[in-house]
Amino acid sequence: MAAPSGSTSGGGKEGSAKAIVADQITQAARLTKLPRSLLDKTFTIKNTEQVLEQLPQVISALDAHMDSGLQSVPHLETVIQLLANMESCQLKPLSKAQFSCEGAEILDQPPEAD
Repeated sequence: MAAPSGSTSGGGKEGSAKAIVADQITQAARLTKLPRSLLDKTFTIKNTEQVLEQLPQVISALDAHMDSGLQSVPHLETVIQLLANMESCQLKPLSKAQFSCEGAEILDQPPEAD
């Protein structure tokens, strides 16, 4: 009725031993690829480290630049107002001269005959 236990258990041990060996070979293959993969990522990791080390200095410089820009806003408003005043002063004489020239042309024309 029952099969001899030696042949069944021996085949099972052999199958499980093969599975263990196959797993170990797979793990060994993964481990050999791991250093290559890590070496490929080392350059990126070092660059990231450098960027993170410089980040506080960059933020500080940007903050100082923003403060400087905000302090110059009133000066820029003054310059804009001065330029607007200069433009207005230059346009007023031109518009008066143009108007007076147009008026002179009208006066210089002979009257139309009816």
